[in-house]
Amino acid sequence: MKSFSSKIGVLLAAAGSAVGLGSIWKFPYTVGENGGGAFIILYIVCSIIFGLPLVMNEFLIGKLSRKTAFGAFRALTGSNRWQWLSWTCLLSSTFILGFYFVVTGWCIFYMVEAASNSFAGMDASQLTAYFNTFEGNAPLMILYAVISIVLTAAVLWFDVNKGIERLSKILMPLLFIMLIVMAIHMVLLDGGTAGLRFLFEPDFSKINANVILEAMGLSFFTLSLGVGVLITYGGYMPKEQNVTRTSLQMIILVIIVSLLAGTIVLPAVFAFGFSPTEGPELTFVTLPAVFMHMFSPTITSVAFFALMCVAAITSTISLMEVMVAFFCEATSETKHPLNRHQSVIFTSLILVVTNTLCVLSLTGHADWLTIMGKNLFDNFNDLVTNFLMPLGVLTMALFTGWFVPQTRYQGSRVASFIYLVLLRWIIPIAIVIVFLNSLNIL
Repeated sequence: MKSFSSKIGVLLAAAGSAVGLGSIWKFPYTVGENGGGAFIILYIVCSIIFGLPLVMNEFLIGKLSRKTAFGAFRALTGSNRWQWLSWTCLLSSTFILGFYFVVTGWCIFYMVEAASNSFAGMDASQLTAYFNTFEGNAPLMILYAVISIVLTAAVLWFDVNKGIERLSKILMPLLFIMLIVMAIHMVLLDGGTAGLRFLFEPDFSKINANVILEAMGLSFFTLSLGVGVLITYGGYMPKEQNVTRTSLQMIILVIIVSLLAGTIVLPAVFAFGFSPTEGPELTFVTLPAVFMHMFSPTITSVAFFALMCVAAITSTISLMEVMVAFFCEATSETKHPLNRHQSVIFTSLILVVTNTLCVLSLTGHADWLTIMGKNLFDNFNDLVTNFLMPLGVLTMALFTGWFVPQTRYQGSRVASFIYLVLLRWIIPIAIVIVFLNSLNIL
């Protein structure tokens, strides 16, 4: 089985998966909708208390089995009893990428438009109309989604250490540099300190049960839990690599990137009098309007959307690798096994179809894809966020905590006891509460 050639390669690849659009796009507007500083404290606490054992758990499942998400559970148990969980990982990655490439296409489109100075002179209402016009253009949206798929497939065409690892060592440092430069630029804006106060001065009166559950759900999402990415990368991990240290380093990187993203977006929003509760369109509608009033708006806009593109591609690479590795391993014992190149092509074709259907549904060109009043784009998002990811995280915690002792953390007696209690009781109960809340049962 191919593996990463260095410890830093594993860390950067795993962090790249986690810090994608979850940290750069979702984190700022989720913080804005949930009151700022107090929510961030909850998010960090959830990422450490719940995220650390769960990240370690998925890394350990992959590292000890030396398999991808397809073969790991069968290798550890010697039976097919848990094989359904492998298919859950595949479905999660497929459904996420079923709409994720559409959003990645938005990032690329906006970077191209920013470079051509298309946003000059537009206010927020005009930018809203501009985004809605683009969102209604099915051929253009499909084109940019396919471009995103081709770019990701080009990286995965090579072996793990020549493709994913090599590019992660370039993109992740570039991402950090761009984040830091943009954050400094935004903090120096007149009026930007209001955004910093919103971010870092907690108002605990805004905390309620729903805010706590939102923080927990966001930590799961930004850490790429329950979709098979960390299991697959754990299988590629060098045998001598310390799982605990790597997991903690990854979580710290994700938290830092998320805070930097918030420092970029929210000071700019406050400096120009916009609302931090704009929602998912905050990035694509509000920020270009902000950039038009800043020094060198074209350079600033291009830099920001280039940052979004880098973040998106680091995520699509890891999620698509789950599918590519899955098909390679799943067909390895058949009469017609797929090699890596064939698996990349097969996976790409599946994703072209799913993203095309998502675009057609989103733009109203395929009403037959509307289910329960929602288009396919929203249904894919809801299915993964509200069902498949919580199910995957819950089952993997129970798998290690109760059924497969050899996958448990072997640290000090106290640390191992805490880890086991978290996996057996605390985390499953918390996930069930999040799951019931997402279904509006609580």
